[in-house]
Amino acid sequence: MPENTPPDPADVLSEPTIKSKRIYEGRIINVRVDTVRMPNGNSATREVVEHSPAVCIVPLDEAGNVILVRQYRKPAGQALLEVPAGGVEEGEVSEEAVLRELQEEIGYTAGKLVHLSSFWVAPGWATEFMHAYLATELTPSRLAADEDENIQVVRVPFDEALSMFQTGEIQDGKTIASLLLAQRLIS
Repeated sequence: MPENTPPDPADVLSEPTIKSKRIYEGRIINVRVDTVRMPNGNSATREVVEHSPAVCIVPLDEAGNVILVRQYRKPAGQALLEVPAGGVEEGEVSEEAVLRELQEEIGYTAGKLVHLSSFWVAPGWATEFMHAYLATELTPSRLAADEDENIQVVRVPFDEALSMFQTGEIQDGKTIASLLLAQRLIS
């Protein structure tokens, strides 16, 4: 490295793992506790929830409605209004997961998908990395819903959906992010 080249921030801030112990293995998540070496030489503990990559979708019908789902979320203690979403299964690419989730949750498939962005859901404690898509050219196509999901389908004009997170009617982070990402392509 040339003398005047500043160090790469990733190298300066990295926390190599010294030890890792998985303390829980579940159907959707695993939990591990990592001991890391901090840049100052001290060690620290990091609790990490392992989760597979996921997708979230803004399905837009021909009338300009976004098709949302309402489902009870136990950690939130209430039913939330959200964009359809789900995990990317082993061996699946994100576009395949998008089409499967649309069919399972809202009964449609999409003729056109546009990747909006990808982002960490909660990087302070989880490995879940989410891929957001806009889905258009929707046609009816249903796959069996997951047995553990109880979903209501809700159509909302796209502009109204944008205002719903400002009023608190939409409180889900992935939904807010994906609607804002889709806005530039829809408005």
